[in-house]
Amino acid sequence: MDITTHESAQVSPHDAAAVPASGRPLRVAVVVASNREGRFAPVIADWFVSRAAAHDDLDVDVIDLAGIDLPTTLSRDPSDATKAVLAQVSPRLAAADAFVVLTPEYNHSFPASLKNLIDWHGSEWHAKPVGFVSYGGMSGGLRAVEQLRQVFAEMHATTIRETVSFHGPWGQFDEDGQHKDPAAADSAAKALLNQLTWWAHALRDAKSVRPYAG
Repeated sequence: MDITTHESAQVSPHDAAAVPASGRPLRVAVVVASNREGRFAPVIADWFVSRAAAHDDLDVDVIDLAGIDLPTTLSRDPSDATKAVLAQVSPRLAAADAFVVLTPEYNHSFPASLKNLIDWHGSEWHAKPVGFVSYGGMSGGLRAVEQLRQVFAEMHATTIRETVSFHGPWGQFDEDGQHKDPAAADSAAKALLNQLTWWAHALRDAKSVRPYAG
């Protein structure tokens, strides 16, 4: 399945600042963490984005790390090629009011591609809420989520409690990507989005009065 990226979310932070915060939808960046060959992530991402799209006050931008090739060698003076990649993704992270990280669990942790994206950025994460949609085997990806809470705390972000977790998701969706028994998952997604929206409004409003100092 293809993941749709909403181009309207790719507005620079400067353009966003021209519109009063209370007068525009919340920008939510959904970060798809897996870049693994044969990954299941697109199925879950499409499912979650369809739930988020039901909220009229959200402008969703899907950032798929399978298409973001950042080097693992960090640099304060990156090459022109790396600058070009950063130019594709950094403004979208900066423009976001909130994040949802969609992650699998690899060996009791989260993918290296996600840690690399986090480490290449700083202020883009500051004073913004982060929600999680995870999947995996028996743990449903929750061990990856608990580690990410520590990482995002260091990035001055606020992780929310409500989480969507899929335990063994491969048999839960049909060939069209539809959840076979969606009641519990839909309820969890609604709770996550409601809490994420509250925090996003609260933090955005606070920063409009008093910029976050970091």
